[in-house]
Amino acid sequence: MRRSTNIAIVLLAVASELNYTTASQLRTLKGNKNEKSTKGTKSPKGTKKKSSKSEKATKCDGGFPIKKPPSGINTCAGKDPGFPDIDCYVNAMSGPVFNNTYIIGKSEQSGVNVTKGYNGDFNVISVPLTNPFWVEGMCAVNVHFHLGTEHLSAGEYDENGNGPTGEAHSRILAENVQSGYKCHHYDADDSKFTKTYEWKHCKDVHVGETYEVHWPHSNAGACGTLNQFQVPFADGVFCNFIDVDSLKAGVQAQVFTIVNDEDYYYPDLMHGMIVDGDKGKDKAIYTGSTTGEKRSNEVCSQVTGITWQVDRKCHMISASTFDKMCADMMSQRDDMSTALHPHGARELVDDALAADNHA
Repeated sequence: MRRSTNIAIVLLAVASELNYTTASQLRTLKGNKNEKSTKGTKSPKGTKKKSSKSEKATKCDGGFPIKKPPSGINTCAGKDPGFPDIDCYVNAMSGPVFNNTYIIGKSEQSGVNVTKGYNGDFNVISVPLTNPFWVEGMCAVNVHFHLGTEHLSAGEYDENGNGPTGEAHSRILAENVQSGYKCHHYDADDSKFTKTYEWKHCKDVHVGETYEVHWPHSNAGACGTLNQFQVPFADGVFCNFIDVDSLKAGVQAQVFTIVNDEDYYYPDLMHGMIVDGDKGKDKAIYTGSTTGEKRSNEVCSQVTGITWQVDRKCHMISASTFDKMCADMMSQRDDMSTALHPHGARELVDDALAADNHA
């Protein structure tokens, strides 16, 4: 008898719950119906609809949202040691020479040939960091990009690549900066390489063109703070510098051809190399230097011994991904406006200046 009573109580509870659920559903449906019926009705004259916080957050100047963090002290400002460039080849008796009687002026340089199997001729004692940088306690302290590539990967980005100009790679001035190598993706008959994109944030960037993106990293950066990203990037690399022995510095590099196609969109190109599928999978790892078009095989950087992790493949990326990256730059505490346009590319480093420690 007690068991039957218990079952009855359970059945009553279930029935009650079902009735409550049904009633709730009916109220919800009724509410939705009323909501639909008010859609499109105008607010009474003199009243103004208030925007929600989420609506305000998505408002911008026609591109991606830009909003600076609260103003504050940039603890990394002025931390760049400002090491001057030096002659690459030096003769101890008579100064710079460029023949077989030279010695190396300083140390290994970048960018170099990163084709699988390549190794430079410069014997170095530096050992590159083969772990992902985050494992080493490092964070990105800057992002910038170069017109064409500073590295060379045979069959991916090299002297046989092409772009919207329709010409193979040559070391010429383009838009006032020196162009590097190009990828092989460009197809003038495919609209995703030729259709104009309305840039809102990046400057002097073009669909169909090749760009090499660099993310300088450091374990002495202001990681996880509003001062993490810096221009110049050396402010970030040396922000919390203690000594040479404890400093870990490196650069991630990845090469892209820009397409006007949202199938190639990635939401974050600000914080480091994309690792997804074949992206970031096959990397050349070696030690080198800072780069840039003002350096060459005659003028070298003193900032050396830096680990480079370079993706050997060229990938297609949407124009909107790049524009989002530029919007993210503009949302940093430090002024990154000089990184919104492509920098010039350094000429390929001679074998004699390239490290022999490629991993």
